[in-house]
Amino acid sequence: MIEPDTVKLLRECDAGIKMGVTAIDEVQDAVRSDQLRKLLLDGKADHEKLKEKIQVLLDRYQDDGKDPNPMAKGMSTMKTNVKMAVNYSDATIADLMTDGCNMGVKSLARYLNQYQAADEETKNITEDLICLEERMAVDLRAYL
Repeated sequence: MIEPDTVKLLRECDAGIKMGVTAIDEVQDAVRSDQLRKLLLDGKADHEKLKEKIQVLLDRYQDDGKDPNPMAKGMSTMKTNVKMAVNYSDATIADLMTDGCNMGVKSLARYLNQYQAADEETKNITEDLICLEERMAVDLRAYL
């Protein structure tokens, strides 16, 4: 049966996007470089476009999606606050965002392998999200 894996993979993508958007929101006011700010805001917009596609599919399955793990979200916020307190710079922001992108890629790849019975549309959206995270990590290297 395809539906359970499809819904589970959609939920994980939903939670990942929410985590990414929250991370961008947490640091965007501290960004000094206009180019880095644009990179982050463009990345946020790209995440939100994928979120819309995911929401359509979640609605089709009458599912509310998934929020990020509260412990992971709290740890991420704490790490951001500590690192920014020690070194308040664009390089620190790029470092934090790169770590987040890499964690997202790793998690999404794991879920893609775990939920192999998901439908092709959901797998394609997951792969699009992975590509978005990989591209963002590469683009952030200029600010490290």
